[in-house]
Amino acid sequence: MSPAEFNAVCAALPATSHVVQWGGADVWKVGGKVFAIGGWGDGDHPAYTFKVTPIAYEMLRDQPGLRPAPYLASRGMKWIQHHAEPGLTDTELKDYIAASHRLVSLGLTKKLQRELGFLPT
Repeated sequence: MSPAEFNAVCAALPATSHVVQWGGADVWKVGGKVFAIGGWGDGDHPAYTFKVTPIAYEMLRDQPGLRPAPYLASRGMKWIQHHAEPGLTDTELKDYIAASHRLVSLGLTKKLQRELGFLPT
């Protein structure tokens, strides 16, 4: 997945915002909370970082091309970084980014979830 495709996938999710920070990384947020980061790849391959469930973390952390996300995982957070081939297919990566968006949005306050349209008013 190219950086432009990554940004398009993230932008298509509801109530997202985008900032460039941390040394030029594309940082995507929902309700002010990060759900995906694009940047800091090894060589020519871009890296994409996203939040996962504890079960997904255990399944993905040792797969070729994936690793516990630097900084985030070292602090006990369940984040994975897709950093090299073979990693995930584009379809799998899109699904994990959408799941990360959902996980982060579920952690927002009920009031903010309503304001963003995730809950009925």
